[in-house]
Amino acid sequence: MSEYRRYFVAGGTYFFTVVAHERRPFLCEPLARKFLGEAFRTIQRKRPFEMPAIVLLPDHVHVLWTLPPGDDKYPTRWRRIKEEFTKKYLANGGTEGPISESREARGGRGIWQLRYWEHVIRDETDFDRHFDYIHYNPVKHGYAKSPGAWPYSSFHRWVDRGVYEPDWGSSEPLDFSDLDETAME
Repeated sequence: MSEYRRYFVAGGTYFFTVVAHERRPFLCEPLARKFLGEAFRTIQRKRPFEMPAIVLLPDHVHVLWTLPPGDDKYPTRWRRIKEEFTKKYLANGGTEGPISESREARGGRGIWQLRYWEHVIRDETDFDRHFDYIHYNPVKHGYAKSPGAWPYSSFHRWVDRGVYEPDWGSSEPLDFSDLDETAME
């Protein structure tokens, strides 16, 4: 069995993919959006990080985070975000997927996959490619014909700031084959 090791860079910028348990497509539902947004804001106040890009899809979320100088504690942030979301989501009528006996014995819930994908951003080009990948992801998965047509994305904020044209990514498919897409989905 392979041994997975996370890479930590204090003050680093990271790309993450966090997936719903068994890829249940509930994350874009109003209740889930409400409590996921609250969980991000709550943990961001307690353990600051910048989030320049995010896209929420029915069964997963992609984000870019930049941690404060000297801080590499992204696993703590993700654990707390998942806990905060799960507690409030379930308390307010959200449902979870079926779980194994071993997961139940460890106190696990059927909301999130246990692991997540992380990638340390190496340079400005790497940042730009992941930034674009996040915003193009709804098109890639067939949820929208253009990034601007998908409502659950930071794309609109960056259009307002002049970084993207409103029709960016709508004319022809974009190629992200230089990224390890199989690991990110």
